[in-house]
Amino acid sequence: MGARRATAAVGLLSATLVIAACGDGGSGGSGNSATQDANARGPITFVTGKDNSGVLPFIADEWNRTHPDEKVTIKQQSDQADQQLSDLEQHFQAKDPGYDVVTVDVVWTAEFAAKGWITPLTGQNALDTTKLLPATVKSATYNGKLYAAPYGSDGGLLYYRTDLTKTAPTTWDQLIADCKDKTTKGTITGTKPACYAGQFAKYEGLTVNAAEAINATGGSVVGPDGRSATVDSAQSATGLDFLVNGFKDGYIPKEALGFQETQSLNAFEAGQLMFMRNWPYAVAILNGKGSKVAGKFAVAPLPGPSGHGASTLGGHNLGISTYSKHKASALDFLKFIESDAVQRNNLTVGTLAPVLTAMYSDPALIAKFTYLPDLLKSIQTGVPRPITPYYPGVTEAIETNAYAALQGRMTTHQALTNMQAAIKSATAGG
Repeated sequence: MGARRATAAVGLLSATLVIAACGDGGSGGSGNSATQDANARGPITFVTGKDNSGVLPFIADEWNRTHPDEKVTIKQQSDQADQQLSDLEQHFQAKDPGYDVVTVDVVWTAEFAAKGWITPLTGQNALDTTKLLPATVKSATYNGKLYAAPYGSDGGLLYYRTDLTKTAPTTWDQLIADCKDKTTKGTITGTKPACYAGQFAKYEGLTVNAAEAINATGGSVVGPDGRSATVDSAQSATGLDFLVNGFKDGYIPKEALGFQETQSLNAFEAGQLMFMRNWPYAVAILNGKGSKVAGKFAVAPLPGPSGHGASTLGGHNLGISTYSKHKASALDFLKFIESDAVQRNNLTVGTLAPVLTAMYSDPALIAKFTYLPDLLKSIQTGVPRPITPYYPGVTEAIETNAYAALQGRMTTHQALTNMQAAIKSATAGG
C-alpha cells in the first residue's frame, strides 16, 4: 500500500527513520537551560509524526546537501497524535537534549509554551512571518508571543463522489437527501456505498469531528480564557446530534465507530462511501494507483446546518526544544522548512496545505490543485480546537463522552453534561 498508507507503528518511536548520511543527530548532555546553546551549531534531530505523505526524504536531502556539518536526523513517531504527544511529553520532562526540533500540533502550542518546553521565537530567534497565512501564525502563538514556526496548515474538507452527485451539498440536510436511493443505510458492506463518514473512533480525530459539528451550530467548548467550560448548550446539542443521529438513522455506517483518518480514507478509496470528511493529504492517495475513485471525486467546504460549516483549523508547526544543544542550527532549520522549495514540495508530493499565502493564488498550482481556493476558505474560516494549556484533559473529556453518545450508551444531553463537568475538572488546576 506504500509508505503513505502504512498503519500506526506498534509502540512509540518504533517507526524511526534515520535519514542523515552520518547521523550523529543526538546532541548529548542534559540539563541545559532555556538560554544555553543559543548560538551553537551542529547535527540536529527532527522529531515528527509518521510520514504518510512522502515529503520527508526531500527535506532531509535538501538540508543535508547544504548543511554538511549540521546534518539532520529525522526520527518518525507513529501516525497517532495521542501517542506523539505522550512521547514528546516524556522526553521534555526528561530534559532530553536529543529532541532538537519537534513537530507541534496546533493544539499543543499552549501546553508546550506554558511549561517552558519550547523556545520563544523572539529577539535573535525571531522569524519573518509576513509571507505566512495569518491563521497559521496565530496557531503558533501563545499569550501574544510566537513559539513555533508554521510548517503545514490544514482544514477539514468534504470529499464527494462525482459519479454519484454533480455538486457538493452545502448543508447537512442536502447531504442526507443526496444519499437517498444511492447508498446503503448503516453499513459499508452493502451493494451500494454508505452515505457519510468522518473520524469517529475514540481518539483525537473524534474531538476534531465533534468540535466541527458543535462549532457549525454556534456552540463552543471552552471560553476565550481557555478555562471556562461552555460546551453544555442547546447549540452544542444541535451540532452533536448531527453525528449521533447519523448512527441512529444509518446515514453514518456503524463501522465508522472505528474509523480514524486511514480507515475512513480506505473506505472512500474502495468505493464504500459517497461522502467523507478528511484532510487535504487524502487527495494524492485517492488519485493514486489502485484507487477505485481516482478521477471520480472532488472536494468542497464542509456542509453545516444552514450553509457551509465550520472546519477545524488543523496543521503542524515546528518548535525548538528548550533542551537542544544546537539551537542556532535548529532555528535555521525552521526557516528552511518555511522556504518556497519545501512548501512547494509538501503540496505537490504530499498535497499538504502550504503556509505561504502566495501559493494559494499561484495560477500553475491552482490549475493542478483545483481545490486550493476551497482549502484557503477552509483555513481562513477555520475554528481552532480549544486553546488551553489543559488541552490533554479537555480533549479526553470531548472524545470520551462524544463516543459514548455515538455508541448510543448515553443521550446527547447527558454526554454534554458529562463533558462540561470533565472539562471543568481538567482546567481547575494550575
